[in-house]
Amino acid sequence: MADPTPWIVAEDSGAVRKHAPATERNRAAIAAVLADVLPVQGLVLEIASGSGEHIGYFAHMLCGHEWQPSDPDATARASIASWTAGMTNVRPPIDIDAAAPGWAIDRAEAVLCINMIHISPWAATLGLMAGAARLLPPGGPIITYGPYRRHGVETAPSNEAFDQSLRARDPAWGLRSVESVTEAAEAHGLIFDRLIDMPANNLMLVYRKA
Repeated sequence: MADPTPWIVAEDSGAVRKHAPATERNRAAIAAVLADVLPVQGLVLEIASGSGEHIGYFAHMLCGHEWQPSDPDATARASIASWTAGMTNVRPPIDIDAAAPGWAIDRAEAVLCINMIHISPWAATLGLMAGAARLLPPGGPIITYGPYRRHGVETAPSNEAFDQSLRARDPAWGLRSVESVTEAAEAHGLIFDRLIDMPANNLMLVYRKA
């Protein structure tokens, strides 16, 4: 399941860095999928970059791409800037609210969103799909990662417990179904490409601009 552990905050050279313990456990597996799914080159926009640890790792491992982190939280953007300092293929983080009707960017060859859909209102998922449809070229992928429900597939007990803890924190949060996310994507002209089983009962869902 996704790790509900709160951020660990540490001072690094005067800058506040956030640390999500789950990142070190899942980043290599995610990067392996990205290497197969992403276009050969181009700009990858990450929505809800959080601490910045993922995008820093991906930019190092997949250095032929340009990376654009984003987050609506100013403290997260400061952490992202700290984790990616000195990386020439990572742009400065920008303020993007996935649910907003307009984003501070007008194009990307790929969109990436890790562990946001279950820790945000449904409006954020709808906005994510609408934004990806605006930015992506034909064939461009939007890639999401996290815990999901699947029709006809029993949900892991750890994911059920995680879902309950999320809804206790905010009734608007919780695990979404693959089918509902796919319906939201297709409503914006994004076509289902593939579902990839990931470690710890997580999934990657890939859609492409028609």
